[in-house]
Amino acid sequence: MSETRSVVDEFYRRLGNGAVDDVADLFADHIEWDIYGAEEVPWTGRRTTREEAAEFFRTLPRHLEPVEFTVSRILVDGNDAVALGHMEHLVKATGKAFVSPFAFHITVEGGKITRYVTFEDSLALARAFQAD
Repeated sequence: MSETRSVVDEFYRRLGNGAVDDVADLFADHIEWDIYGAEEVPWTGRRTTREEAAEFFRTLPRHLEPVEFTVSRILVDGNDAVALGHMEHLVKATGKAFVSPFAFHITVEGGKITRYVTFEDSLALARAFQAD
């Protein structure tokens, strides 16, 4: 098994076990991170440090109630991996569901995650944050 695959598998294992604080250990000190989305979504935007990545994983449970998160496939090519799947969450502030397929592009170098870019339905997420 490649180093990239091992790190990505461990990343999703820790997330699945709720070990949010331990997830940050898998990130390099300096990272390329981007989550595209609207301003009303508190965790979107760029991050560049391990601590900012850790804060992201601490922020999510304050705003979302998980319903489903399924990784259906992980594709690995050298240092790069793409995780494909489906997720559903309830936005706590509005009670609205956010349902989306996803693709996460993860780069692993030297045993650490150096890049994390998400692709999801950011419009559906922004709408779930809007009050009626």
